[in-house]
Amino acid sequence: MKFTYTGWLAVVLLLGLLWPTVSQATHVRAGVITTRRISNTQLTYEITLTAYYDEVNGRPAAMQSNSALICFGDGTQADVARVSITPINGGSSSINIYRTTHTYPAPEAYKISGRIQNRNAGTKNINDSGNTVFYVGTTIQVNAALGQNSTPVLLNAPLDSARTGQKFCYNPAAFDVDGDSLAYRLAIPAQSTSNNPCQQLDVGGHRNVTAFSTSTEAGAQPPTYGINALTGDLCWDAPGEIGQYNMAFIIEEWRNNVLIGEITVDLQIVVVDSPNKRPLLQVPPDLCVVAGTNINQTIRATDPDGNRVTITAFGGPFNVGADGRTPATLIAPAPATFRPTATQPQPQPGSGTLSWQTNCNHIRQEPYDIVFKVMDSPTNKATSLVSFQTMRIRIFGPALQNVTAKPTADATGRAIQLNWTPYTCVPTSTSAQPTALPTQIIIYRKEGCGPDPVIECTTGIPAGRGYVRIGNVPYTTSTFTDNQSLRRGVQYQYRLVVQYPQATGGGVSVPSDPVCLSIPSLAPVLTNVTVDSTGTTNGVITVRWTRPLGLSAGDLGSPYEYRLFRATGINGSAFTQVLTRTTALATNVPDTVYQDRLLNTTANAYTYRLEFYYTDPNTKQLTRLDATDPGSSVRLTATPTNRRIQLSWQVVTPWSNDNQAHRVYRSTRGPNGPFNQIGVANVGGPASYTYVDTGVDAVLADGNTSLSALSADSSYCYRVETVGQYADQTLRLPLLYNFSQIVCAMPTDTTRPCPPLLRVDSLNCATLTAESFCNQTSFTNNLMWQPGTGPTCDPNIVRYNIYYSPYTDSPTSATIGAATAPTLTFRHDNLPSFAGCYYVTAVSRRGLESSPSNRVCVDNCPLFQMPNVFTPNGDGKNDLFTPLKCPRFVESLEFVVVNRWGAEVFRTNDININWNGNASNGQPLPGGLYYYQVTVRFLSVKQNSPPVSYKGWVELVRQIGMK
Repeated sequence: MKFTYTGWLAVVLLLGLLWPTVSQATHVRAGVITTRRISNTQLTYEITLTAYYDEVNGRPAAMQSNSALICFGDGTQADVARVSITPINGGSSSINIYRTTHTYPAPEAYKISGRIQNRNAGTKNINDSGNTVFYVGTTIQVNAALGQNSTPVLLNAPLDSARTGQKFCYNPAAFDVDGDSLAYRLAIPAQSTSNNPCQQLDVGGHRNVTAFSTSTEAGAQPPTYGINALTGDLCWDAPGEIGQYNMAFIIEEWRNNVLIGEITVDLQIVVVDSPNKRPLLQVPPDLCVVAGTNINQTIRATDPDGNRVTITAFGGPFNVGADGRTPATLIAPAPATFRPTATQPQPQPGSGTLSWQTNCNHIRQEPYDIVFKVMDSPTNKATSLVSFQTMRIRIFGPALQNVTAKPTADATGRAIQLNWTPYTCVPTSTSAQPTALPTQIIIYRKEGCGPDPVIECTTGIPAGRGYVRIGNVPYTTSTFTDNQSLRRGVQYQYRLVVQYPQATGGGVSVPSDPVCLSIPSLAPVLTNVTVDSTGTTNGVITVRWTRPLGLSAGDLGSPYEYRLFRATGINGSAFTQVLTRTTALATNVPDTVYQDRLLNTTANAYTYRLEFYYTDPNTKQLTRLDATDPGSSVRLTATPTNRRIQLSWQVVTPWSNDNQAHRVYRSTRGPNGPFNQIGVANVGGPASYTYVDTGVDAVLADGNTSLSALSADSSYCYRVETVGQYADQTLRLPLLYNFSQIVCAMPTDTTRPCPPLLRVDSLNCATLTAESFCNQTSFTNNLMWQPGTGPTCDPNIVRYNIYYSPYTDSPTSATIGAATAPTLTFRHDNLPSFAGCYYVTAVSRRGLESSPSNRVCVDNCPLFQMPNVFTPNGDGKNDLFTPLKCPRFVESLEFVVVNRWGAEVFRTNDININWNGNASNGQPLPGGLYYYQVTVRFLSVKQNSPPVSYKGWVELVRQIGMK
């Protein structure tokens, strides 16, 4: 948000009255360092420090700042002279340019910094800003391979204003002339150390601006402050206190996903309290256009208070500097324009028109960011407020035109020639940028033809369309011959794109329209390689082919000859000839089929290739016309899984087996059959040549052979019949069916039993008497369970394992026994107490153990009671103070006795206490009332359970005549 020139001056003067008097050395408000390489042979850079000065409260210091210290990052520094000073904002501020050149010794990253004494006073989120050095830094990657690279430049000055209670946003309108990608992140304003002017430190006492807010504009909490990493919109929602604030952010420069530099921007804003409401912008959506498009877009603005509005635009396409007046050379002609110019405010609603006749000089991969600003003009002398909004425009290279495809001049050759109209979108050399000549034309190809629409606002070849890059030629070329592994009977579709150099923005053009063609065929084509018989020595494969397509008897010269070759393996290449057959191409002679016998089809797949020969009428010699593409037999694999068999198959053929319904057959009586079709594998491509047999027969036409499940005790045999077709429909061939060899397999069985349901007899503490378990030292727990059931569980249980742990929190449980099925009970004897936890598992006939049953824990019923009188007179009756009856499940105790004055007289850890009335030193205690505390720890299923304390009194009675 920026003030009008007069409004800005008024605010600064107002703040100057509020701020205390400061020395004349306080004047720097904001700044940034930018660079550009200016030599093709040396690592020489032009370095520019742009500083924004306070011309109201710091004018004397601003006038005296004729030089600034710049550290070059290689251990050297220099005082750099000011080359210009330009007033802005009605003279309340100025833009000061310090510029020099520097040659770096070697390629590496360098941190350039600028230092000026001092910042202007009164910044609320920096302690004593008037006595704080201004420091700003930029990091560049010095590398000759980057060419004459420049850092991004700011086209919107880093000075702004905001109103309390309203969301504030600022955009630097950064532009990179090289077309590099920009990203944004927040930083902290910096200063340098007193003894090292090149060393960066955070400013003293810096506070985030949200510390001066209470809520957002909408009243939400907490307030927010951040920057959009893509657009650079820096927003504070919302300022809460009037005053001056400094913020900082970093603009990163990326090329080919590599960070090649970053600049730090130090920004200052002034927050005022005003009844004015900010104006609003209506900006069209982002655009993507082909070079040569004439862009005309209307931008509208309104003001909630009905004030007049002024709309301005920033961005590289305008070739205008940050002061709004200085011409710049950011893009090649012709630049964009925005009308009307920002000289007089308009009645709201106001509007402006963005016009830009784009051309081939403007092509680049990254979008052009155009930042629009609307500023209101309040009639009540309130501070002007602004709003920003960014529009992104991408300019693509146009597509190559009139692309055609045809076979080479030799109709029997395997080549396709592409031709197109010479590319005309060739940028010219300008002073703004190097010549952006295309580097090359890239050719892409895929098998199969069909609709292939261009995705809007997308250049190049979209991923997932099946295209493969097969070559490239210089942009001045208008033809390309493809002779890379072309196969007869296959349709090939081509698209071309133009590549532009990274030095001028990079990117590729819109793809050309697709063009499709298939190789014409005069030679035969294979149609079948099917396994008739599976065996290690007597396997049989039938191979079939067509007669030469498009060739009639008598053409080229007869007699003709077929030669069939075979190689072992699905991708076999060591071919040996297995057949020579002379033919007259007569239609009534079955000479296009051959049964290859005595093969090991159990262990191997086989690949075949057919060559066709004609008799040269001049030499009378047999001459090869062409050879078919190789075709293999189908190789089937069966993989056992849990009560299932997973089938997968491979095949390499000149026709396509994709997107067809392959047939799956099963035999339950061995490899000699009979085989029934049980399913169809609707495959998409080689990765989906799979089928899982669960026992179900999904094809009932030849009988229902469904099984409830495959048994691990049985063997199952399979064969697959693939379905294929040549993509070239001009061949007019039907669907092609080929069998695999037969494979057999037994499924595994990893089905586990269901976990049992456990119950343990537990104590009813309420029914026990004081005499229960008195003097008993051995205990028993009785376990009972029911087998678990479920449709996916193995019911064939041979035994149950019993697991025990003495405590609920024991990390592991130990096996204490087993019960042979069908027994469903277990006695756990000789226990020191009832306390303990149990679970049970079931074990199947195959030795697979179920998951644990429910865990059941049993605890003790502790008991501890004390009398309140005893008579230690030696008469053998009640001479000892002990617990009543027998205490139950006491693990340990501590017994302490004190007299009526609170002095301890006796202590013991004896579980039975057995106090005889004497003190701990053995001296008899006099009769009377004593107080005790006994702390008891009971045996429990909870390990380290807390002790229980009992407090009471006891009367010690000593009768006359005691010894």
